[in-house]
Order: sequence, then C-alpha cells, then structure tokens
Amino acid sequence: MLPLSGTLEGRAQLSVGAGGDTTMELDRAAEVVVFAELAALAERGERFSVLSEEAGHRSFGADYPLVLVDPVDGSLNAKQGVPLFGLMLAVLDGPTVADTYAGLVLNLNTGEEWRAVRKQGAWRDGKPLRALQRSDGRRIELLGLESSPRALKLAQPLVDRSNKIRILGSMAISIALTSAGGFDVFCAPIPVRVFDMAASLLLLRETGGVASDVRGEGLDGLRCDLETRTTLLCAPTRALHDEAIEILRARQ
Repeated sequence: MLPLSGTLEGRAQLSVGAGGDTTMELDRAAEVVVFAELAALAERGERFSVLSEEAGHRSFGADYPLVLVDPVDGSLNAKQGVPLFGLMLAVLDGPTVADTYAGLVLNLNTGEEWRAVRKQGAWRDGKPLRALQRSDGRRIELLGLESSPRALKLAQPLVDRSNKIRILGSMAISIALTSAGGFDVFCAPIPVRVFDMAASLLLLRETGGVASDVRGEGLDGLRCDLETRTTLLCAPTRALHDEAIEILRARQ
C-alpha cells in the first residue's frame, strides 16, 4: 500500500470501519494483504478469530487465539504522505491486555520490525531488545505525546519537565520506541483505544517497562476490543514511570 500514501487514490473514502474511523483505499489495500495471509493459515488447518479495525470480527473456526489487526496504525500520516505509519498485530488467548501473548509492530516505511512473546522476550529486527539507559537524570530527555492538540495542554506538567517532545502520530510505533528507551516517557492524556496498543504494551512489558493510565492504575484487566479506551502513561523503567506519575499528581 506504500504507493498509495499521500495520493488522492489512497485517500479515497470507502466506508466507516468497525472501529468507527473512515476506511480509506490505503486502509483497504493493507488489510487485503493481511487477510490473505491469515486466510492461508486457516486453509492449512489453523483455527482462530480476527478483530480488525476496518473489517471488525471474523471467525476462522475458533474464538481463540484472537488476532488483533490494525493494518495501518497512523493512517492520517499515511493519508497525508508523512512516512511514519505501521502494521500492528497482536495475538491473545483471552479478552484482556494481560492475555496478549505475541505482538508485532512493523514500520511500513523502513521495514523495522518489533516482536514480543509473553515471558520469552522482545526483539528489534531480530536482535534482543533492551532499553537505552537514561541520559539526563534531572529532566525527561525526550517526551512522546499522543497526537491530538489537546494532549499538549493536558500533559503540560510533563512538557514543562522535558527537554524535548515528539508527536509521531502512530501509537504502536511510539510505545515500541518507549520500550527501547527512545522516549523516557510516552503519554496519551486523552483516552485512546486499548486495541491500538496491545502489541506495543507486550513489547514494553517484556523489556521491563511500565504502563498505566495517567492516574497510575494498571491496564491488564482492560478488554482489547474496538470500544474500550484509556489514558496511557508508559516508560521504559519503573523509576521513570514513578517520576512521571509524581509530576502529574503534583499539578492536579
């Protein structure tokens, strides 16, 4: 679907997807490729279900494993021709965040691939993933934010304590980068879909990172569907997460 990025053809609006967003031609093209691979698995005897942001729920003979598919995470970037968007796949053996046992985030522009398997580890382009050490012990070196304009205002306490901020426009890639220590903290102060972050939260967990909502409440019990939303605060270490929580609480 890369040739469709930033084109009128790719931006053609087709319908409203199961997740409530407008499905564009580039979304459809990416989903066709993913579903072709999943259908091939079913033909070889595998039994599972799929939940896609565009197509909704589809059964291939069993309720679980459940494969979550976001064929273009960061679709506004793709629509506008901004080369930062990815594919998100997660495999669950139950309905909640804690049930995620495999995850994949693929940067569709660079080919960079992030994988995680529950209790086995995480890998970036096939190499074991470990978070970078913090470079500034006094301030947040690099803060990542969710992309809606209101996020800047709501996360202002964190912004004030940060050297720099980045807003990438892809939830999956942003959290994946946090798991590697690229962001000291990533914050989505406005509720976002749990579905979009399932694979990346597993990456974060497998590298020793910590995620919660902005109040510090855990996410494990949240359902990975197209309706459930939460705020998000995550960091590559417990110490950074605790620091971010303290900053937010001090300004409430």
